[in-house]
Amino acid sequence: MNRLFSNRDLRRLIIPLIIEQFLLIFVGLADSIMVASVGEAAVSAVSLIDSVMILLINAFTALATGGAIVAGQAIGRGAPEEGCRIVDQLAIFISGLSVAIMALLYLGKPFVLHVVFGNIEPPVMENCNTYLLIVAASIPFMAWYNSGAAVYRAMGDSRTPMLMSLLMNGMNLAGNALLIYKMGMGIEGAAIPTLASRAFAGVVMIFLLLNKKKTLHMTKLWGIRFDGKILKKILSIGIPYGLENSMFQLGKILVLSLVATFGTVSIAANAVSNSVCTFAILTGMATGYALSSVTAQCVGAGDYEQVRYYTKKIMAVAYGSLFAMNALIVALLPVILNIYSLSPETARLASKIILYHSVCAVAIWPSSFTLSNALRASNDARYCMIVSIFSMWIFRIGFSYVLGQYFKMGVFGIWVAMTIDWLVRAVFFIVRYIKGKWQFIQI
Repeated sequence: MNRLFSNRDLRRLIIPLIIEQFLLIFVGLADSIMVASVGEAAVSAVSLIDSVMILLINAFTALATGGAIVAGQAIGRGAPEEGCRIVDQLAIFISGLSVAIMALLYLGKPFVLHVVFGNIEPPVMENCNTYLLIVAASIPFMAWYNSGAAVYRAMGDSRTPMLMSLLMNGMNLAGNALLIYKMGMGIEGAAIPTLASRAFAGVVMIFLLLNKKKTLHMTKLWGIRFDGKILKKILSIGIPYGLENSMFQLGKILVLSLVATFGTVSIAANAVSNSVCTFAILTGMATGYALSSVTAQCVGAGDYEQVRYYTKKIMAVAYGSLFAMNALIVALLPVILNIYSLSPETARLASKIILYHSVCAVAIWPSSFTLSNALRASNDARYCMIVSIFSMWIFRIGFSYVLGQYFKMGVFGIWVAMTIDWLVRAVFFIVRYIKGKWQFIQI
């Protein structure tokens, strides 16, 4: 049988994705360390505003993924011209939406600062206001970057988004070092490099999408008209995935408010565990993106046997890479915890959480999160959304209160509730995949 992707193709797709995910997480940590030198008010402000920005960025990522999946299916059908029209529609829709959201954020700034964030201290409020004024201008640029990155991955090219991520994050770090350390700027020193680096990445990505030598590209920069039929296809995947992501972020915020009631030791242990455990699942996230790109082309070609073949193959990579990553984290755990200079009690709690998370990540995470990308790319995004939202509210959030408060398990109970959520998702997604109903869904 003539396979659509060779082992070399898969390596060229997956390895840059892993590097890109590592860069995003590492730079985020380095960025937070730099901002910490400005003061606690600045750290708090960046954390609060970034929680809103992450929500928006995830929504754009979901819409971009919807467009990339539909475009990837067009490649699989041998209809690259249709794929280019899909890229046009994705570009114009996400541009208009991002500008509208940016405007709403500026107009609704008082609501965000005084109602959403509530009664925060004046220094934090002042820093939030300054940071939001600058960083909100980056919303359209991030929408363009995410769209371009998703389209390139749909073509099997994850190297270009990786290089763009490297440049963008490198600019951000260099800008922070210059403005914060060298020029002694406050919160502006953290905000301006963020805006500048995102603007650079967004503009460059638009020009890369105009490269007509690529299988998928924008046909022109100006004068694109809306096509309702194509937009409906994009949104049929993008909206369910966007709602799923948004609910997921909302759930994390609600759970964090519960963690805050358990005291300083629990808050610190949870923060450290979150930082470490983000690295623990990064290879799973990368293989999930790869599975989405590969599956979309196979579905477009109408070859569901190859969907199953590559799903099995990439899931094996996800499990193997997660085992290797978590084994490394467990081996280095004493060194990692020592870096944070934690109290003995906090270190013991963080160690317990991280070890538990590593076992569950290897055993459950791929079936809960990587596998769902194959279902979405097969037009089954609505099912994934329903399962994810149902499981999150009942098990991740509901059981957090049951285990954390009622059974007095504290912050460890919240992590147990999270893995119960993983397990429930995994069962639903595995059963759905085995039954094969996703093979008959058309958009």
